[in-house]
Amino acid sequence: MKRNEFLNGIKDGIPICLGYFSVSMAFGIAAVKGGIPAWAATLTSLTNVTSAGQFAGINIMLALGSLIELAITTLIINMRYFLMSLSVSQKVDSSMKLWQRFLVSFGITDEIFAVSMRHSRPLTAVYMAGLILTPVLGWTSGTAVGAVATKVMPVSLSSAMGIALYGMFIAIIIPPARKNKKVMTAVLASIGASVIFTYAPILKNISSGWAIIIITIIVSAFCATFFPVEEKGDSDI
Repeated sequence: MKRNEFLNGIKDGIPICLGYFSVSMAFGIAAVKGGIPAWAATLTSLTNVTSAGQFAGINIMLALGSLIELAITTLIINMRYFLMSLSVSQKVDSSMKLWQRFLVSFGITDEIFAVSMRHSRPLTAVYMAGLILTPVLGWTSGTAVGAVATKVMPVSLSSAMGIALYGMFIAIIIPPARKNKKVMTAVLASIGASVIFTYAPILKNISSGWAIIIITIIVSAFCATFFPVEEKGDSDI
C-alpha cells in the first residue's frame, strides 16, 4: 500500500520534474556566468527549490548586497508559501508526524501545492515524499546540467539560454493578465515602478535588493487597496 502511494506521488511529480529541469538550467547558467561555482549553484537549488527567490538572491549576492537585503527579499518573494503550507496542512493525514510535516513544508512549491490540493484522498507522508522527490531532483539536476554546460557551450548559446527564465515568467503572467484586469493592473504597476527605480535620478542609486522589496510592498499595497480580489462569484475572475 505504501509502495503504491509512493509510486503515485512520483507519477504525479514527473510532469513538474520535467518542467523544473528546463527552467533550472537557466538558473545554473545565470549563476555560473555571474561567477558562482557550479557546486554552489547546485547546492542552492537543492536547499531552496524556489525559482524567483533564487534568481533574486544571486542577483543581490553578485551586486554585493547585504545579508539583510537578501533575507528580506527572499522572505517577501516566498511569503506565499506560508499560506500554501497552511492549506496543505489541512489535508495531510492525521497520522503524519511532526518531523514529516517539516519535511513536507520544505517541498511546497506552487506546482506541488496545486497537485497536492487536487489529490482526492488525505495526503500521506509516503505520497508527499514521492510527489516532492521528483521535482526536487529535476530542479537540482537541471541546475547542475546548466552550470556545467555553461563551461563548455559557446558564449552565444549560453547568453541566449539565459533568457529562458524571463520567457517562463512571461508565459506565466500573460494568460491571467489577459483574462483578469486586476492581474494586468498589478503587472503594469510593477513594470512602471521598476522603470522608475531604474532611471529616476535618486531612486536608481538604490540597490536591486531594496528596490525589489520596496516595489513589491508598494504594488501589493496599491492593488490590495484599490483592486482587491473579491470572493468567488466576482464576474471579473
